[in-house]
Amino acid sequence: MQVKSRHHLRSDAVSDLETAIAEKLGVTLDGDSYERVEFEESDTEVVLVDGEPHVTYFDGEPFLTVRGANAYEPDRRDVVVDAGAVSFVSDGADVMRPGITRADGEISPDDLVVIAEESHGKILAVGRARVHGSEMTGSEGKVIDSLHHVGDELFEFTG
Repeated sequence: MQVKSRHHLRSDAVSDLETAIAEKLGVTLDGDSYERVEFEESDTEVVLVDGEPHVTYFDGEPFLTVRGANAYEPDRRDVVVDAGAVSFVSDGADVMRPGITRADGEISPDDLVVIAEESHGKILAVGRARVHGSEMTGSEGKVIDSLHHVGDELFEFTG
């Protein structure tokens, strides 16, 4: 990913970003420096929090990256998958009901969610919910579209 531009965020933009992340995920971004990075040949934008790529935008909506979610450990909009789903989710596969062991009941369709593995709680991916959190467990069907995962270009970007 080639960087097209970088600039520091103004204090009002930082405040808006911190509020949006806190409302969605129940976490407090704790940075001294916020820098927005745009890329060549891509609509992807990242916000570096103290030099780390912790926030990105999905369809204009700010959300934590996989790295950011592992750094801040969200307590909302989280979905947990079993060991059998880990390799698929880590490779960018959409999430199916049989692999889900738990989902935040407050999740609504089209919400951005973080996907964690059940053994250690590490975040593997970020996706968009297709159904309510209460409908995510079961025997069949795709319930989350994968948007960003461990090992993709965004994950590999180091700022």
